[in-house]
Parts: sequence; C-alpha cells; structure tokens
Amino acid sequence: MLVQFVSVLPGLLGPALLVAVYAALLAPGGGRRPSRSSYLRLLGLVLGLVGALVFAGLRASAVINRRTMVNLPTLYACVLVDLLALGLVLVSARVLSQGRQRPAILAWANALAGLSIALTVFRALPDVILQLTNFVEPGTPIFTSEMLMRALGFLLGVLAACLVAFIFRSLIKTSPRWVFALAAFFLLLLLTIQHATALFALLQNSGDLVVHGAPFRILAFFYNANRWLTLAQVCVFLLPALASVIAGYRLPLQGFDPAQVRQHKAFRRRATALAIWSLLAVIGVGATLTVGLAQAYKQPALSPPEHYSLQAQEITIAFPQVNDGHLHRFEYKAEDGTVMRFIIIKKNGGAYGIGLDACENCGPAGYFERDGKIICKRCDVAINVATIGYRGGCNPIPFDFTTSRGQIHIQTATLDALSAVFNV
Repeated sequence: MLVQFVSVLPGLLGPALLVAVYAALLAPGGGRRPSRSSYLRLLGLVLGLVGALVFAGLRASAVINRRTMVNLPTLYACVLVDLLALGLVLVSARVLSQGRQRPAILAWANALAGLSIALTVFRALPDVILQLTNFVEPGTPIFTSEMLMRALGFLLGVLAACLVAFIFRSLIKTSPRWVFALAAFFLLLLLTIQHATALFALLQNSGDLVVHGAPFRILAFFYNANRWLTLAQVCVFLLPALASVIAGYRLPLQGFDPAQVRQHKAFRRRATALAIWSLLAVIGVGATLTVGLAQAYKQPALSPPEHYSLQAQEITIAFPQVNDGHLHRFEYKAEDGTVMRFIIIKKNGGAYGIGLDACENCGPAGYFERDGKIICKRCDVAINVATIGYRGGCNPIPFDFTTSRGQIHIQTATLDALSAVFNV
C-alpha cells in the first residue's frame, strides 16, 4: 500500500498542479466562470490521459521496448512548450482582461495551456499507470488482501494529488493575483528544469550529447534532485498562502458598516484556513517524499550466514539444518578471494532449491524472506519457490550439487567457477 502511495503521489502532483494553476489564471473569477475556450484545456487533459494509457499499455505488453523513440521527441516538445508557458503565466492577467473583448487571444492562451497539460500528463502518467500491473503477483489469486491494499494505496495517491492541487488552486480567491502568478511561474520553471534534465540525460545516455566537467556535474545534480524539485513545486505555494494571511489581517475591522465588517472577518477566516491547509499539504507531501519513500523502500538486512562443514574441497550441509521450509543463507570464500553467498530452501515437493544469493537480472543483491515468500532485495519481486533451482528471470542462479546419506554436497570448484557474479 505504502509503495503504491509514494509512487503515485509524486507522479501525479506535477500534472495536477499544472491543471489547477491554469484553471485559476485563465478563467474569469479564478476559475469560477470558465470560458468556452477553457474546454481546450480539458481537451489537452483528455488527450494526455489517452496517450499515457496507450503508451503504458504498449510498454506493458512489450510492443515498445525502446522508450527513447517516444520519450525523446516528447521531451523536446515539453521543453519548448514549457518555455512558452512561462511567458503565458507572466502575461495571464493581461490575456484575461483582453479576452473579454478579444476572445481569440484567450482561446490561443487556453490552447497553449491545453498543449502544456497534454504533454506533461503524457510524460508523467505512464509510470503511474504501470503501477496497476503490480497489484497481483504472478501465481497468486486476483482478489487477495494484498491486492486490495495495493489498490487502496494507488487510489489514495490519486486522491491526495487532486486534494493538494485543489487546496492550492483555492488560494487564488484570497491571495493577490500577482503573488499566485509568481508561484505558478516557479512551478512551471521547476517542471521545465525536470523536463530539460530528463532530455539532456537521455541525450547523454544515447551518446548524442557528451558533456564533461562542470556541465556534467550540474546535470547529475538536477537528475539526482528530482525528488526535491517535486517537493519545491508544492513549497512555492507557501508564497500565496502567506500573502493570503497578510491580506486578510490588513483588512480593517472598524470604521465600516456591520455588513462590510462581517465580510472582512469572513475573508480573514478563509485566508487563514487556506494558509493552514496549504501548510498541511506541504508537510504531507514533504513527509511522503522523505519518510514515506524511505520506509517504503527500506532495504531489509540479509540474515547472517549459517555454518556448514568444509572438508576435502567439498561443502556438506545436513538435511535437518534446512528442512524447515525457510530460507537459509551460507557464505563461501572462493579461491580467488571473492566472498560468495548461496541459499538453500526445501520446497513443497520435498526437493531442495539451491542457488547463488544472486540473479542474472539484479546481480548479487540477495534474497530475503517476507511473509513466507522469497523476495529479491533489489527489485522486490516475489520468487516462486517451486522455480528456485531453475535458471531465468529473477531466480537465484543455480549450480550443481548432489545429495546422499541425508546431506547436501557442493563442490567448491563449482562455486569457484561462479565467483565473477559477486565481483561487482
């Protein structure tokens, strides 16, 4: 549940905030009276969602196995449109005022906003949508308590992103417009940095762009700071939240008729409430991106290695030591000095699943036992115990062994030949 929540919330947050600020800045009355051209933004949202669903489906079915062919042109378009959108936010007040007499200006502004939404949604949502494929583990029934908890985490992540965007959008009612527009400008700037960083990283990986020295360090800094850039996207809305409180307490409560005093008090209460909700939203997102992520992807410690008998270049392990159906880990120092690990587990049919504590996909990350399941430490995939001892996928790399007289026998030469797996 927590894994789905911390994956969905940051993925949806940028698009949700973008939809919210455009709705606030490009509609009369802060979004309460949408114009006809505002449906262009809705069209952009729908197109982005449909495109993301199709792209995610093609990736899940392995029809597209090279995402670069889609991501590269998308990122080029994102950066270009983001730069245009930065200018749009700065002149949004003028566009809105002139749009009353010249609707075409407002229509072009909403068309640009719709294109910005479509590209951002298409860029961000496929990874979120692919979380749906993790609801059911291979070989397990569809409807289980684990599946329901994962679905609940996914749904809560979607609702949280929408709620945060709704809270920040409401600040347009109490904050000076120019302060809200400034927060929107910073939001667009942070999204531009994220898109540009992803673009340059993709070009660097493909060899189309090669940078060294300071430019490479700057690229690496922003690439590794993606989580903090997402957190900054919500923090910028503390500006209009603070401005709302200041505006509320600057309204005088004396020297006016009772009706106007009541209006001032109501405005102050609304501004204070929105500021508090905004602060809680920032704290909630911050906790999700720090404590939540750390807890969700906390790496479990591998169990300590158990003892065994080593004589005449042969490892001997008695059946009773590994007959309980749980994971048992052993350590061996190869002839070349490499410290290796291997695991043994007794399977339901009475056979023994034996292999290196490493796989071909994730390397020597190791496996651990959780709720009766064997889990790959790196990718968190549950391994079918019946397949341990067979090569392929995320299964432990198998090796030859024999059994006789109630013991498992492993030749050290067999392990020595596989030491390169742990030389990483």
